[in-house]
Amino acid sequence: MNYLLPLEWTRTFVPLQDRCPVSSYEAIEQMFIDDTGQPIAALFETFDREPIGAASLAQVHLATMKDTGAKVAVKVQHPTLKEWVPLDLALTRFTFRILKLVFPGYDLEWLSNEMESSLPQELDFALEGENALLTKRYFNTIDGSPLLIPDVYWGRKRILVMEYIAGHRTDDLAYLDSNGIDRDEVSAALARVFNEMIFGNTPLHCDPHGGNIAIRRNDLRPKHNFDLILYDHGLYRDISVQMKRDYAKLWLAVINADQEGMRKYSRSVAGITDEQFPLFASAITGRDYRAVSTSVISTRSAQEKEVISGAMGDGMLQELVQLLGQVPRIVLLILKTNDLTRNLDESLQTREGPVRNFLILAHYCSRTVFREQIEAVQNKGGSILWPRNMLQLLVAWTSYARVEAKLSLYEWYIYFRRIARLSPVANI
Repeated sequence: MNYLLPLEWTRTFVPLQDRCPVSSYEAIEQMFIDDTGQPIAALFETFDREPIGAASLAQVHLATMKDTGAKVAVKVQHPTLKEWVPLDLALTRFTFRILKLVFPGYDLEWLSNEMESSLPQELDFALEGENALLTKRYFNTIDGSPLLIPDVYWGRKRILVMEYIAGHRTDDLAYLDSNGIDRDEVSAALARVFNEMIFGNTPLHCDPHGGNIAIRRNDLRPKHNFDLILYDHGLYRDISVQMKRDYAKLWLAVINADQEGMRKYSRSVAGITDEQFPLFASAITGRDYRAVSTSVISTRSAQEKEVISGAMGDGMLQELVQLLGQVPRIVLLILKTNDLTRNLDESLQTREGPVRNFLILAHYCSRTVFREQIEAVQNKGGSILWPRNMLQLLVAWTSYARVEAKLSLYEWYIYFRRIARLSPVANI
């Protein structure tokens, strides 16, 4: 994971996001004939032979629709995957089994199991189109959300035709700064979108790396001057209601540095023992355990990064591999999503530190717990005006309102500092 593994390791895999080798135009043409019964020219007025981006599973070409003239992005699967994926999965499974026999401490069979579960979904572009439209409809109901998901025109298992919406990577700081797009606002928007996916009533996008998110300026939005564009909807997961509630309580315990609560809900969320807890706390927060046990609401120092990287060379990597093999698969994907969004946030080099994003996280967590407590009162039966029910609701509402007040006051504080042209607040 980006926050725990050495930078040299994680940087090596960055080109897999959007700079992979491309499939030939001739191979793509034949795939169109095989899958649709028609050549490319029969479906599109124009079709660029060179892709604008190529990832490990697919590449994207620009085209114009024949009937409407609309500019579209055509995502096409690498044709050879149909033949090579079964072999790749079998070799991965075999390799990890041999690795386990030779080095029992490095059991990575859980990773091959997850690949066998996830890859067929990622390779079904018709399903990806359905995921995109479902998520688009959900976020269209959220007032002020800058999230923008391209419309889907049509899809097949290996071909997906979408509205073409271009943007810049979130780590293109020169573009953000030259267009007056506040990095801290982008960071807060990312936090709200993915916390809504984790704690709201919509599936979770489990692959939000830098190649799948883009920013473009949009002065027509009332609350932001940018669109947050989300691509690649192949890997989604539903999170159970109970998991959302336990995960919310875990994060509230982390934010409040509540050791007993952290240990309790780590067991509930992932079956973590007391011995495993320090490592799990670091994995879930991306922080050194000493920071977790005092106050996680601070910016990672260079020294802390060195401490974590050094610990990986001192045996923590083996413990991490074993730990990740034991946690439920949905927890693994939540951890992956958290790690990727933290990496996006760090690449933005925000000026105000992580305080605001932790308050946003606390907002979603406290809202989740508040809703659970309302449901508990309703399930008891009787009127909410009964003293015991009223007291329970009052306690729940007070906790929720306190977090809301903190977030609102902090955002107003940030706003007035900007108006007064004061320097940003790095930490509180």
